[in-house]
Amino acid sequence: MAITVVLLLVVIGSLLFHWLTPWWTTPLASNWGRMDQTLSITFVITGIFFAIISLALVWILWRYRHRPGHTAAYEPENHRLERWLIGVTTVGIVGLLAPGLVVYADYVRPPNDAMVLEVVGEQWQWRFRFEGPDGRLGGTDARFVNPDNPFGLDPADTRGLDDVLVSGNEVHVPLNRPIHVLARSHDVLHDFYVPPFRARMNIVPGQVSSFWFTPTVAGRYESMCAQLCGVGHPNMRGIVVVEPEAAFHAWLAQQGSFTTALAAAAKAKASAVAGGPLVDQGRALAGAKGCVACHSIDGRTVVGPTWKGLFGKTESMDDGTSAKVDEDYLRSFIRNPTARSVKGYPPVMPKVELTEPELDALVAYIKAQAPQ
Repeated sequence: MAITVVLLLVVIGSLLFHWLTPWWTTPLASNWGRMDQTLSITFVITGIFFAIISLALVWILWRYRHRPGHTAAYEPENHRLERWLIGVTTVGIVGLLAPGLVVYADYVRPPNDAMVLEVVGEQWQWRFRFEGPDGRLGGTDARFVNPDNPFGLDPADTRGLDDVLVSGNEVHVPLNRPIHVLARSHDVLHDFYVPPFRARMNIVPGQVSSFWFTPTVAGRYESMCAQLCGVGHPNMRGIVVVEPEAAFHAWLAQQGSFTTALAAAAKAKASAVAGGPLVDQGRALAGAKGCVACHSIDGRTVVGPTWKGLFGKTESMDDGTSAKVDEDYLRSFIRNPTARSVKGYPPVMPKVELTEPELDALVAYIKAQAPQ
């Protein structure tokens, strides 16, 4: 009879844990309250079935326990019981699936007036793109992806020349405005997820995923990748800032366009050919190669160590050794970023192909961030 007591305690403990647990969903900051309602329906239906089945087992174990002088009756079929089980199970499955299908159908059908935000996932950072003044996004293709064009925009498509590009992990969106998210990946399976928005979607390489949400509460919200995408997965995080429309447009006006990015890349190459100031070349390269997505110059810690004050300091390594950050250190680290791992940072930096003059410029720019 011990098993009946254990099962009864499991049911009681599970129900008490559900009602008393402090691990509830994060406060809602978008229009998707129906996501929470669907989740609640799932909990209620599965909880009812769990309790009924478990308590039925308790009753069966007690009612038909072995007792001297009693023999079991053989009943291979019970059509009435089978009809009840089929009917109740069908109702339960419909109750689980129907609300989710209705909500999902609306989740991938954005309003006509929604603002388009493209999210690009890449190990292990996010990039974002908005429509330019022409109200259209330019075409993209994987064959156009290179360090000077990390978004993979088609240079021949004039619709994309005014597209607004955000290469860092922070993006701003306007308050109470529907946002139509288009998501794509350059390498592996990712998933763009903002928990307070209840908004997430798998991003499959080779296709464009889509969903929408309306942010309803101003603030800074953490975004993350919700699919295991490699060793740097835990660090693939970002920030979504929700702010009033006027503040959003002021921020958007400070971001560069695809035309600006092409001009900066051309300027960096021309400067390198002409032997321009190394620091200026390095600044342009840091933006063009995507370094700024993982390294700050203002002391903020993002995916990798900040470049502010990096040159000249002593770094501790995961293997217990230490190394002074000098030119040789920077060169060897950039050339082979996974050879050594700085303590506190995962070895997730991709290998970036640089010419020797480009490496000189990037090292000079990092050195320039050290206190004078």
